[in-house]
Amino acid sequence: MASGFLTFILVASFVIYSSHTGITDWDDVVVTREGMSATLICNDTTVRGAVTINWMVKPLGADEWQLVLSASERKEFSGGASKASMRLTDPNFQDTGVFSLFFLPKMEDSGLYSCLIKQQERKLKERIILLAILTVTVVPAAPILQHSTLRLIASVSPDFAITKITWAAPDGISIKSERKTKVGTVAKLPQVQTGDNGAYVCMVHPRGNSSSKLFAFNVDVTVDANNVASFTNITHAPMISTATQAQASFTLACPGVQGDYILLHWQPPDARKQTSMKLVYQYDRWRGSTWLTEQSKKLQLAGPPFNAEAGSFSFLLTPGLKDGGLYVCEVYLNDNVFSQRTRLSVLKVKTSHSSSKMELGCLYSERSQVKSAIWKYQNKSRQLQLFSNSLGSITAILPTPITSDTAGNYTCTLQLKNGQTVWATQAVTLPHEGGRDGTVSLRLVCFLIFFHQQCFIRPA
Repeated sequence: MASGFLTFILVASFVIYSSHTGITDWDDVVVTREGMSATLICNDTTVRGAVTINWMVKPLGADEWQLVLSASERKEFSGGASKASMRLTDPNFQDTGVFSLFFLPKMEDSGLYSCLIKQQERKLKERIILLAILTVTVVPAAPILQHSTLRLIASVSPDFAITKITWAAPDGISIKSERKTKVGTVAKLPQVQTGDNGAYVCMVHPRGNSSSKLFAFNVDVTVDANNVASFTNITHAPMISTATQAQASFTLACPGVQGDYILLHWQPPDARKQTSMKLVYQYDRWRGSTWLTEQSKKLQLAGPPFNAEAGSFSFLLTPGLKDGGLYVCEVYLNDNVFSQRTRLSVLKVKTSHSSSKMELGCLYSERSQVKSAIWKYQNKSRQLQLFSNSLGSITAILPTPITSDTAGNYTCTLQLKNGQTVWATQAVTLPHEGGRDGTVSLRLVCFLIFFHQQCFIRPA
């Protein structure tokens, strides 16, 4: 009856913990890697003489204990769940008190193990050990081509036996890792180089009672010194054709996939076809590294709902007129590439003055996608004097001084070939409203006549 009650308690505890209540009803945790040997420690130097040792296992999901090995001073035999490699580490266990079990476990051998010591059918000691099996996968297979993405994937069965898995590089520095459901703990090194060769360390941190604070396993990585990976699996999203005002914050889209790192290339506006693209931004979320150029000063990784550290990418661009052009954002996920091309026109308005006129200039870049550009006055019935003295510009002429008939809002509207429009408005004010025509400012003009200073105000 007592033995049955004890078995019920152990079964209940195991099931309860599997429901994630936090109970750890075992005396020790042992983690071994699949394909490596395991030794389950069970010692009691106070025990001497005629004793019997029973090793039992309760596999994951099982309700009952199964005998795997039993030994006494007269004989040693195995139970129905035993393995050929199972043996006691010390055949003289009656004299030494060392009852530890050695064997070569497979993944299906994880579970609870009981070391039960009896003397004349009286229970002297029982020790419960949770055996967890580590599986490590290295992708791609060695030797790894340069520039490919190294994936180190580790999982433990049962996963509730541990709190976490961490990874360290050959130089001992911790590397970023993420725990993914049904996959395990993944660490990645994009664009590997020959300098990434070496023994990486997978460290498993056990949960609850354990004689070891962590279990460390070396994982050898070899990078091919002579061959470089080529990324041929490229998915191209439809081209985005769009426009924005100069100095306005603009969201530059990247492919909507979670990735490992991004490259942003740029071709200046109105460039000839043979003009090569320039790499202007590179970000590796696993290494936490960023590569920038002068053009990058106008770029930043976008915040929520995007999260670059988690692999969700987009950019915020604050462009000048010359920052239009073709942008290509490439997101790399393992050995796959996802590409998003954006052709951007930038619109900018400016004013200039002379003694007889004010010029409202409307400038725009990446002309190949522009259908039309036009100035309009708030009073739509008024015809404007327009001219264009260069490609990518249209200018409206206003006579000065500005009057109530010519003051007001002037809007330059840019229409793209896809029908999208963007506009910018320039307010032109009367001189007495505190401004120079079109720029809200006045100029003080002074003359020195016969040693007396004469001053008057006129539009600049």
